Amino acid sequence: MDQIAKKPFWKTKTLGEMTPEEWESLCDGCARCCLIKFQDEETGKVYQTNVACKLLDIYHCRCTSYPERARRVPTCLVLNEDLAKQLDWMPETCAYRRLANGQDLEWWHPLVSGSPKTVHQARISVRNRVVSERDIDPEDLEDYIIDSDGDA
Repeated sequence: MDQIAKKPFWKTKTLGEMTPEEWESLCDGCARCCLIKFQDEETGKVYQTNVACKLLDIYHCRCTSYPERARRVPTCLVLNEDLAKQLDWMPETCAYRRLANGQDLEWWHPLVSGSPKTVHQARISVRNRVVSERDIDPEDLEDYIIDSDGDA
């Protein structure tokens, strides 16, 4: 009997239909959402820095306190389906944003490639391109603005 190839969950479910495990597996480990941003209150323009949250392990691109991140860093957003659709500062490469916009995952996404290393090999992650906020003077944060498009 021929086996019918099963489609991956992200092609058959909406973000809201996913299990917590499926939802978490969508994170590609780029850590771009963990970079500190400024928003001009008058224009709404978002300015990206190359400074990562103090909780980010900047080599592995993973939060060192993931379950407590929102409590430890009050400005940390806990992403959900609605936010994935609304936050235009999220990187265009972000799996949550791509799926919310009806796009598929990129070839380098660990769920597609089968390896967590491809996000780094494709230079999508922030690895080797950012500093930790622990290592800078908070007064100098504006000196680390790199652009307003979310590209690290």
